[in-house]
Amino acid sequence: MEKGGRYMKNILFFILLGVSNILIEAKGRGGIRDGDGISLVPAPDEKVFNLENFDAVGDGETDDVEAFMGAFRAACDHPGKARLLIPAGQFAVSQVVFAGPCKGPGPIVVQITGTVKAVPDISMYPEPEWLIFERLNGLVIFGGGTIDGQGAHVWKYADCNINPQCARLPSSIVLKNVNNASIRRITSLNPMGFHYFITTSTNIRMQRLHIKAPGDSPNTDGIHISSSNLVKIARSRIETGDDCIGILQGSTRLAINKITCGPGHGISIGSLGKYEDEEDVTAVQVKNCTLRDTTNGIRIKTFPFKPNVIPIRASGFLFKDIVMDNVKNPIIIDQEYCGRGHSCVNGPSKIKLSDIFFHNIRGSTASSEAISIKCSSAVPCQNVHLHNINLMGLKGPATASCVNAKINFLGIQVPFLKC
Repeated sequence: MEKGGRYMKNILFFILLGVSNILIEAKGRGGIRDGDGISLVPAPDEKVFNLENFDAVGDGETDDVEAFMGAFRAACDHPGKARLLIPAGQFAVSQVVFAGPCKGPGPIVVQITGTVKAVPDISMYPEPEWLIFERLNGLVIFGGGTIDGQGAHVWKYADCNINPQCARLPSSIVLKNVNNASIRRITSLNPMGFHYFITTSTNIRMQRLHIKAPGDSPNTDGIHISSSNLVKIARSRIETGDDCIGILQGSTRLAINKITCGPGHGISIGSLGKYEDEEDVTAVQVKNCTLRDTTNGIRIKTFPFKPNVIPIRASGFLFKDIVMDNVKNPIIIDQEYCGRGHSCVNGPSKIKLSDIFFHNIRGSTASSEAISIKCSSAVPCQNVHLHNINLMGLKGPATASCVNAKINFLGIQVPFLKC
């Protein structure tokens, strides 16, 4: 009776989480819903600031940074509704900051119809960021255009897999201190670093995105999220060389739905416990996703104990209705993750993992081990649920392993797991 009551309590938690998200989205001041109401045809009372009218060369090679800055500044300072239009064509630009606050009454609209190409000279980026949106309340980026990071020119400098002191390469689109934003129908190609980096932001909607880079491109996370609240990602295809979606410290109330991932490293929470002053990660939902030919499926990873790192809590995770197609490591909890180039000899992780639900995970794995749950001996994982797991080995029956975790089982369990 006690187990059944606790199960119903946890299910109620996720139901209430979904309801609260809907209410917050609907009532939030200046909130932008998934249907943000912005179309390709400007409203009669909306002023359009066309990049070409700000002396953009538009040959795909000349750095049009002055035109980008001037057009955005004019749009941001306009007291009425405003739209920055990047028209058909190819426009090269180095690092540029689109900073608010803006003076208009509604969201600042950035319509990308053409192709924006990064200047492939790493010396032009004093920070690891390319197109930076910051201090904005209300932002819509859309239009069917392409963001091309031209990463192949600089990937040779990416050494973070072997050098813990490495400098990150620039992320293509960065949101910092942005509230109430919608990004949709944009293609991101070949970033130097991450495709999207969302940090210290709230109420962000991302949908119908195509994110693409070679499977061997280094450190090209699709969507990298940290210290952000109420981020929804839906109906997108991600093909890249690192995590399709990476969820870092301080992320809360995230909803990921109908994502196709692969090639890539899957969908990851972590790594956690690497830096000082990290914050909790809570309430993450991943539903109705397909992972194909990825090196990992669903992964939670924390560093072993590190001096001066304050232990955080990571809890309230729901992974439901996930299809694994030829995925090497479908389900992983790894609290001994170290990462290449790091020294991890200080004892077991102090990150507390709890309330983790794996529901209806099915498909095939190319590796011999389909499930690996390796929790901390100092703070074992609590309240982990495996419900209807069916993962078939492509090279013979798959296995499963588990240490230091309290697990509840229900329904099909293939492969069989004992913990």
